[in-house]
Amino acid sequence: MAYRQFFRFMFMLAALLAYSRVGTTQKNAQENVQEQHTMVALRMIGHQMLLRSGDKSSLVLPVEKDGYRYKITFQSPFQFSPDDLVGLIDSIVKQSAIAERYLVEVEACASQKIVVYSYEMGISSKSDMVPCSGRVQPKSCYTLFFTILEPGNQVLPLQSSKTKLTGSFSETPGNINFFTLVLPIAVLILITILFFRKKKNSALPTENPELISIGAYQFDKRNMTLSTNQETVELTGKEADLLFLMHNSANITIEREVILNAVWGDEGDYAGRTLDVFISKLRKKLEADESLKIVNIRGVGYKLIVNA
Repeated sequence: MAYRQFFRFMFMLAALLAYSRVGTTQKNAQENVQEQHTMVALRMIGHQMLLRSGDKSSLVLPVEKDGYRYKITFQSPFQFSPDDLVGLIDSIVKQSAIAERYLVEVEACASQKIVVYSYEMGISSKSDMVPCSGRVQPKSCYTLFFTILEPGNQVLPLQSSKTKLTGSFSETPGNINFFTLVLPIAVLILITILFFRKKKNSALPTENPELISIGAYQFDKRNMTLSTNQETVELTGKEADLLFLMHNSANITIEREVILNAVWGDEGDYAGRTLDVFISKLRKKLEADESLKIVNIRGVGYKLIVNA
């Protein structure tokens, strides 16, 4: 009987370690999604700044991470007023819920990193208390830095731009060696239990991925399905990626360029006209819920409206 108790203990230990690894994987995947969501929101800030400056053609360059700060650069010069800047950023940050406290700094490109305008917004800050209110900054080349802060003036421990966000388990040498040792032991224990107890053990079922609720639908990105109480509709890989991106930025306009880069990557030339086709397919598959709409923001991109 002693060996049975030992086997049970070791098997429970192996199961606990496996569950811990699943939890770590899910946590990293959530961080990856949040990072993508933050990047999309910051690109929207840059795009709206250009639009309010009267620029409808130049591009917002890819958002970079510079230490603890996000760096937004622009293709062309523009002008801005502090009132518009503060109100715009505050609105998008609240809609996207990417930060409770943050610091905004604007640098002139030709001034050797001299900050020409900055302010901090926190839980107790008010958007109507704007430094330099009423003044318009001249048209010039500017770089915008957005820093996310914790309460107590602590910078959130965001991952460096050099960190590869894959949503997988963190493969540090210690973790690799640890699980390399545990896995063979767990397999040996399972085989020994089967041998002594002479029972067939069916394969453990694969856990279903966590479903995402979108209106009346349940979206399973892993299995690429969209379900209601009445039916389940299969999605293509691109449709699933597109719906996942739009859900993460629900009620926020996403630029065509951002969608193409996130879903199609290097296939941009091919996907430029194909995007509209995929949007039409998604609209049809979501038509059972009238509270969900994918609207075309003319000249900009698309927005998934939830609970309209």
